[in-house]
Amino acid sequence: MTRALTRLREAGARAWWYVRELNGEHAYDRYVAHARSHDPHVRVLSRREFENRRIDRRDADPREGGGCC
Repeated sequence: MTRALTRLREAGARAWWYVRELNGEHAYDRYVAHARSHDPHVRVLSRREFENRRIDRRDADPREGGGCC
């Protein structure tokens, strides 16, 4: 029973990682880790600021289909 539960938890963790990766939620975590690794005293953007900038960049990129009209 314990082994089956452990395998189920591991499978759930992998599935959750995959969903977050497809959603782009890991992008903020990677950004924070990268920013702090270069300078621990740097001001890190809040999640909202990061997402707003990411959306603005995506909308300005013609390859993403933003700004077509």
